[in-house]
Amino acid sequence: MATATGAMAATTWAPTPAAAAAFPGDLGPERRWATVPGWRADGRRLRASPSARSRRPFVFSPRGVSDSRSSQTCLDPDASTSVLGIILGGGAGTRLYPLTKKRAKPAVPLGANYRLIDIPVSNSLNSNISKIYVLTQFNSASLNRHLSRAYGNNISGYKNEGFVEVLAAQQSPENPNWFQGTADAVRQYLWLFEEHNVMEFLILAGDHLYRMDYQKFIQAHRETDADITVAALPMDEQRATAFGLMKIDDEGRIVEFAEKPKGEKLKSMMVDTTILGLDHERAKELPYIASMGIYVFSKDVMLRLLKENFPAANDFGSEVIPGATEIGMRVQAYLYDGYWEDIGTIEAFYNANLGITKKPVPDFSFYDRSAPIYTQPRYLPPSKVLDADVTDSVIGEGCVIKHCTINHSVVGLRSCISEGAVIEDSLLMGADYYETEHDKKVLSETGGIPIGIGKNAHIRKAIIDKNAHIGDNVKIINFDNVQEAVRETEGYFIKSGIVTVDLQQTAITNGLLPLQSMVPFHVAKSPSSTSTCKDTF
Repeated sequence: MATATGAMAATTWAPTPAAAAAFPGDLGPERRWATVPGWRADGRRLRASPSARSRRPFVFSPRGVSDSRSSQTCLDPDASTSVLGIILGGGAGTRLYPLTKKRAKPAVPLGANYRLIDIPVSNSLNSNISKIYVLTQFNSASLNRHLSRAYGNNISGYKNEGFVEVLAAQQSPENPNWFQGTADAVRQYLWLFEEHNVMEFLILAGDHLYRMDYQKFIQAHRETDADITVAALPMDEQRATAFGLMKIDDEGRIVEFAEKPKGEKLKSMMVDTTILGLDHERAKELPYIASMGIYVFSKDVMLRLLKENFPAANDFGSEVIPGATEIGMRVQAYLYDGYWEDIGTIEAFYNANLGITKKPVPDFSFYDRSAPIYTQPRYLPPSKVLDADVTDSVIGEGCVIKHCTINHSVVGLRSCISEGAVIEDSLLMGADYYETEHDKKVLSETGGIPIGIGKNAHIRKAIIDKNAHIGDNVKIINFDNVQEAVRETEGYFIKSGIVTVDLQQTAITNGLLPLQSMVPFHVAKSPSSTSTCKDTF
């Protein structure tokens, strides 16, 4: 009898009626902006004098608690007409290798049915931001295909103004270089972004897992009359050394930055986080604030910073924003007090995926009717579970699971798991397609292995990439707790003790690794170490 907990279904994006236009009727651009209080006819914001700023009562930014609908936003103009979303695809993703061997970081599969890029795109759409650019550079083919299929023709809405569009790195007569960093990527397409008649640019990362209402973020930016607003995460001392930290004054204005500080420098970055909305008890536990790499820039400020003040700066976090603070711009912190994970390493990726199987409350939930996560419609059949024992796991669409045991694992779409298999504490990414009966017959006759997990296989604490061929009686278990190993020719890596199998072109067949039998073999701990340790598949 099958038992299953935590089965999941993806949500696909469908068009919804957009809100009414923020500007009246058929006014021209200059007259439209002239009707908005605090804005000039050319779309540039009226700036308050320093004395006026000091007289204006300060409004603390609302808490951006995940899944919270307690506080309402009242953006004027509406976010759909006044905000442009810019999602940065990131670099080569070397720390996520081999998962980034043939795909960009934002295209890495997530949570059985999704991809990482679905998170910032869904957050944007749920926040009424429908003008979205995604900047990519490395291995962008699968990312482009996914975005086209998921969002290409479905978000136009009112007046056909919505879009999710990919902008790839390119060479031009003015700039022969590829993207050199986050700020440089935005600068190279600034000529396109400044054509949009918007008030703010929302800068997002494509490899973070969280749920956030950006309208509250933007509202805080406007209420505090900020030039730049940085999303900040409260942090304890143990984790703080791994992040860029910020120091704020009693109005939440950022006055100092420190990149991964330690020792006395770390102590000096402690702040009173009650200023940003935490209660006194949690403020004592979380006395640091770390940048999430998510920013709101006023449009005129972004243009001035990248064109005039810092024309050679490549990075927002380490160059542009600290520089803006130094020249006297108002850089404000906005507290996000919810689950957030930077999916930058194999260990973080593994923990984030298995975190959705936690009970009674997962780290991140895809079950939120008010803010769903969208993805491409695949029209797959329901998963079939035949006499299997499935506990504390998430099962994707279109899987066939027979007479096996699955515990505390995430099983990706189209996965086929055969009789007697045992899957523990693992992430199976599934497959991109089904093999036909004819394909399987030909493979059987030629000694090949079909896509999926073979009979009596045993997999523990592993990540199995898409389209992997795992034969009968194979054991993928790190018996000797090896922490780091590179076996690319054999089709796998070990990082932080987690086995990552990349076998799209080869197979593990009948208990054997390609070019390597199932006997113990030695892996050097480090180039400088002469001692060795064993690991066994």
